[in-house]
Amino acid sequence: MTAAAGRSAGGGRRGLAGVVDRHGRWLIILPPLLFLLVFFLIPFGYALKISFAEAALRIPPFSDVASVSADHKLHLTLSLANYRYLLTDEVYAVSYLYSIKTAFFSTLLCLLIGYPMAYAMARASKATQGILMLVIILPFWTSFLLRVYALEGIIRDQGLLNTLLLWLGVIHQPLKIMHTTFAVYLGIVYSYLPFMVLPLYATLEKLDRTLLEAASDLGSRPWQAFLDVTLPLSMPGVIAGSMLVFIPAIGEYVIPALLGGPDNLMIGRVLWDEFFGNHDWPVAAAVAIAFLLLLAGPIAVHQHYRVRQLEP
Repeated sequence: MTAAAGRSAGGGRRGLAGVVDRHGRWLIILPPLLFLLVFFLIPFGYALKISFAEAALRIPPFSDVASVSADHKLHLTLSLANYRYLLTDEVYAVSYLYSIKTAFFSTLLCLLIGYPMAYAMARASKATQGILMLVIILPFWTSFLLRVYALEGIIRDQGLLNTLLLWLGVIHQPLKIMHTTFAVYLGIVYSYLPFMVLPLYATLEKLDRTLLEAASDLGSRPWQAFLDVTLPLSMPGVIAGSMLVFIPAIGEYVIPALLGGPDNLMIGRVLWDEFFGNHDWPVAAAVAIAFLLLLAGPIAVHQHYRVRQLEP
C-alpha cells in the first residue's frame, strides 16, 4: 500500500510537472496579456467605436453605433464623417505636423545633451556612477506638474533667470522666454532628458573597453574609435532612449499649455479642446485613433531593430 501510494504521488508530481512544462509559457504571458486587454485593448475598442459615431445631444454625447431592432436583428451604423473631417480641416494636419516636428527636435536635443552625460557616467568610477545615477533619478521623486511649474517660475519675465541676469548686468530688460516655442523645447528637454540618459548609460556601461584598446592598438584615434566602435554598439540605447522621449513628447499637453503660446498647437491640446471644450467625442476619438496609428510606425521600427539586434 505504501509503495503504491508513493508511486501514485510520484506520478501525480510528474503529471503536475508536465502540466507546468506545457502551460508554463502561458502562465508567464497571461498577466501582461490581461493587463494589455483591460487597460489598452478594451479602451482602444471603445474609442474606435466612438470614432464611428456621430455627435448627439445626449449623455454620453454620441449616437449609438450598434442597435438591436424589435425583431432582434443587430444593426450597425458606422460613419466615416469624423475621419473625413480630419482630412478636410487643416487644424488637425497642422497640429499633427507641429507635434511631430516638436517631438523630433526635442528628441534630437535630448540625444545631443544626454549622450555625453551617459558617456561620462559610464566612464566614471563605480562610486561616482552611483552619485550621478541618483542625480539623474532624483527628478522622478517630484511630481511632473510641479517640475513644469518650477521651470515656469525660473523662465518667466520676473522669474529667477531674468532677475539674476538683470542683477549681473548681462541684460537690460527681461528676456521673453515664456509662451514661446523655445520654452516648449526647454520644458520637454528638461522633463524627458532622464529617459534618454538612462538607456544610453545602461548600454554604454556594458561596453567592452578592450574593444577600444584594440582599436587604439591598431592605430585608431580616439574619435575614430568612438565612431567605429562606441557609437555602433550604443545604437540600441540610442533607439530605446529616442523612443522613450519621442513617443510621450509627441502627445504632450501640459508643457505646451503652461509654457507655450497660442502658436504651439500640439495634438494633445487639440484632443483636450475636442473632448472638454467642444464636447465632440466622436471627432476627438477619431483624432486619438489617427494619433495612435501615427505612433505605431516608430514603435514598429523600434521593435524591428530590436529583433534584428537579438538575432544571432
